[in-house]
Amino acid sequence: MHCSTEKSGCVSRCLKIGLMAVAGIAAVTWVVMQLWNCLLPDLFLGVSPISYWQALGVLALSRILFGGLRCGGHGHWRERRERWEKMTPEERAQLKSRFRSRWSACCSSDKSEEATPADDKPAGKA
Repeated sequence: MHCSTEKSGCVSRCLKIGLMAVAGIAAVTWVVMQLWNCLLPDLFLGVSPISYWQALGVLALSRILFGGLRCGGHGHWRERRERWEKMTPEERAQLKSRFRSRWSACCSSDKSEEATPADDKPAGKA
């Protein structure tokens, strides 16, 4: 397996997505810190301003307490599984080939690259 120069865009795209996620979490943490420091010390006696890292801790704690430890919605994977079970074998094969052409393009073997050039642009997007 190797990454060709044509597929190097995949690595940069993954890095961009990762940086965007980190920047988004940092921005939300900053907003929580600012809201806490502007509102709560004035509204409640004994509440002191918090630091950036304490605001991140508040976000993590609220996610654990109110959002649970699961990613996404609770019924999200159940719905996808039900949809998968209703598909015919041909529809499943077509969906698998679409995922392979989208997600395994970065570091794939030469054999799979030659097998899926027609699947680069599916007929209809879901």
